[in-house]
Amino acid sequence: AQSVTQPDDHITVSEGARLELKCNYSSSVSPYLFWYVQYPNQGLQLLLKYESGDNLISGIKGFEAELRRSEKSFHLRKIPAHWKDSAKYFCVLSDTVPGTAGEAEHKPPGTPQFSLCYV
Repeated sequence: AQSVTQPDDHITVSEGARLELKCNYSSSVSPYLFWYVQYPNQGLQLLLKYESGDNLISGIKGFEAELRRSEKSFHLRKIPAHWKDSAKYFCVLSDTVPGTAGEAEHKPPGTPQFSLCYV
């Protein structure tokens, strides 16, 4: 059985501060992990994905995530945060890797999400 949990459903971050969105997972096999973002009035966009190899993954827009197998975590980070990062963020776990075409369509319904706001 596989699952993803995101402890916070809404966080507030100050402009220029360190942003961290937590994602914990449970999987009996080596996981494929993804972070998606959905900006207001837009579709899902893939930020980054972990398939294998290096545990520190660099994504687009200055985001990165680190896979920590011992903690079963895949937290998303960005320094510094910007007000334009206000969006919904989705952590996704899969036991298979979707193809590069249409990756956003592979997000399972009901996946936990973050709503990120700034002050």
